[in-house]
Amino acid sequence: MATQRREVIWTRRARDALDEAAAYVAQDSPERAVDLIERALDAAESLDTLSERGRIVPELDNPTVREILVQKYRLLYEVAASQITVLGFLHGARDFNRWWRGE
Repeated sequence: MATQRREVIWTRRARDALDEAAAYVAQDSPERAVDLIERALDAAESLDTLSERGRIVPELDNPTVREILVQKYRLLYEVAASQITVLGFLHGARDFNRWWRGE
C-alpha cells in the first residue's frame, strides 16, 4: 500500500517564529542557529508522509493539531486530507495559551 503524501505549508507566523528563534540562538552560536533551522525544516518536511507521528497538542485536545519537538521548541502543525500546515514554532517554556490567542 502506498503512503499518502501531503504538501507541507508553513504559515507566515510559523516562518517568522523560526527566524526569530534562529536569530536569538545565533547571538551565542551561529552554528547552533543553523542546526536549529535545519532540524526544524527536516522535521516539518518529514510530515509529508509521517503526519500523525506527533502528539496531539495537550492544551487543545484536537486530533488534527499536533506537535513534534525540535530541541527546546514545539513545532505545531495541523493535519488535513491533502496538506500539513505548520502553525507555529515556539519555545517550550512559552505560555502556549497566550501564544494561541495571539498575545
